[in-house]
Amino acid sequence: MPTTDRAGGDFASASLPRHLARGAVGFGALIGAVALLPFTGPASLLLAPVGLLALRGCPMCWAIGLAQTVSRGRLRRECVDGRCELVKAG
Repeated sequence: MPTTDRAGGDFASASLPRHLARGAVGFGALIGAVALLPFTGPASLLLAPVGLLALRGCPMCWAIGLAQTVSRGRLRRECVDGRCELVKAG
């Protein structure tokens, strides 16, 4: 019996604009935390947790989520007899 994706481990957002907005906030906050350091001192590092929260923990998690958001509905994983492959949905 073929199965599809696991229940957990999904980093995708509900829509591409929402995911890109999370990326803008996340990367903006991380860049701001470092760029503002000479002007505001260690207080600028308070932006780092905001950036990590927006990126759901790490920039790589956000990138994986971007790929999942773009491919959602276009590709699915199908496993038969212990062998899994990506197939076109539909």
